[in-house]
Amino acid sequence: MVRILLSTRLGEQRLTQADFARMAGIRPNIIRELYHEVATCVSLDHLDLICEALDCELADLIVLTPNRAE
Repeated sequence: MVRILLSTRLGEQRLTQADFARMAGIRPNIIRELYHEVATCVSLDHLDLICEALDCELADLIVLTPNRAE
């Protein structure tokens, strides 16, 4: 399972979703979907903008965890 740690990164920097959306130049609904980990696809351009705005590497933002057995 791919996890997007945007909520963790924004919390560490004490940024709201709205503030971050303005800072990164990404529509708020895209940030909301990534923040709540409900996005089904992510643009590489958006990932680039997010990493640049947070001054982080992609590995700091996205992690792969084992799938849960259902």
